[in-house]
Amino acid sequence: MSSNPNPSVFWFFGLSGSGKSTLSNLLLDQLKSTGISAVSIDGDQLRAGINQDLGFSSEDRMENMRRSAEIAKLLLENHEVVIASFITPEEQHREKVREILGTSVRFIFVDADVNTCRERDVKGLYKKVDNGTMAQFTGVSAPFERPTQVDLILDTNEQTTDECLDQILHTFFDKR
Repeated sequence: MSSNPNPSVFWFFGLSGSGKSTLSNLLLDQLKSTGISAVSIDGDQLRAGINQDLGFSSEDRMENMRRSAEIAKLLLENHEVVIASFITPEEQHREKVREILGTSVRFIFVDADVNTCRERDVKGLYKKVDNGTMAQFTGVSAPFERPTQVDLILDTNEQTTDECLDQILHTFFDKR
């Protein structure tokens, strides 16, 4: 693996439960273990703080993406490799991220069907949707648009986390 890559933003996106955070954390650990300075930003973390005033309408999601991309840009300008994990459900949201980050962003679509995500349901969110206690849930009661422009697709329905990590490392870095 290259010990000094050009700073980039690796933007993991997909449905809740697809494996975005798991893969982001694995990549972060791998990069740090090789001496690469990297930082992770996660949608849940930002929604608990800086984005806590935002809801889940398309407009609020757009603002969530704008703020998150601006944070990633600041980190990037400080020569950090940024690993971002956000649902990023609509193509217009991904375009906003691309507009802010330009050629520095690498979009990684973590592809898992809604049934697989439902089975994983680590946070119990799908159960809340099924019970009627949560509305505007991406992939169920709110839209998720499959990407038209992406740098890498990881099929977590079929691939293990190790296989996905290998694919990331071989795609964006010299080797594992």
